[in-house]
Amino acid sequence: MPAETIKQIVARYQEEKGALIPVLQATQEALGYLPPEALKEIAAAMDLPLSTVYSVVTFYAQFHLQPRGRHVIHVCQGTACHIRGGNRILNRIKELLQIDAGETTPDLRFTLEPVACLGACALAPVMSISGDTYGHLKPDMIAGILEKYQ
Repeated sequence: MPAETIKQIVARYQEEKGALIPVLQATQEALGYLPPEALKEIAAAMDLPLSTVYSVVTFYAQFHLQPRGRHVIHVCQGTACHIRGGNRILNRIKELLQIDAGETTPDLRFTLEPVACLGACALAPVMSISGDTYGHLKPDMIAGILEKYQ
């Protein structure tokens, strides 16, 4: 499956010079992440050293080498959120999901990612789940919010 998918993706960008990043983005969109087999297929299909493909993937934060959850939770760690209890929110999520920051639940339901700022300081502390923003959070609100996402 990944080999045929990757061949189709590479074929779409065959005429574009420097198309590695769009190929990686399209592959990640198709597979959900970039497994080692996919990186090898991309390197072979684009006639690039595997080390070149790997160095690009590890340089950019947008690429993921591990499967991600269906819902990505971003917890703001900016100054306003920090002052208003952002760490308590992050710790409550870790406790409820039994994962650490940067990890994904075993059922691939959630990935937890602290971020520098969500740009909603007036709502601090803030988190977003799959693009939905939640503000003025208190730790006892978290379980109810997470239940909305299956």
